[in-house]
Amino acid sequence: MSRSIIATDQAPAAIGPYSQAVRAGNTVYFSGQIPLDPATGNLIEGSIAAQTRRVFDNLKAVAEAAGGSLDKIVRVGIYVTNLGHFSTVNEVMAEYFQAPYPARSTIEVSALPKMADVEVDAVMVLD
Repeated sequence: MSRSIIATDQAPAAIGPYSQAVRAGNTVYFSGQIPLDPATGNLIEGSIAAQTRRVFDNLKAVAEAAGGSLDKIVRVGIYVTNLGHFSTVNEVMAEYFQAPYPARSTIEVSALPKMADVEVDAVMVLD
């Protein structure tokens, strides 16, 4: 099976030795996105809601670069530094996804790259 690398300047460049996403067959595996501004590469400031919106905007840009959209995402992994943000992250996710929702896990972690409060990765299946 061939694999192709997905890259777009509409989402932040990778900050390490990884790709924004990799397509293998009709499945696209997204690297984790943190709330980086794609234009500057800097972590955005603001509430957990603002940070989560930036993350989903970044994921949306990568999904579109892969020839898909958020409605093609089948699994989401959310990592937060404080599970007290769970309900806010849910509210923001509901702005980006409609039923039937993707499968999901939400995990509290001790730290994320660049001291972000939220990171999201995903898996998308294209028709």
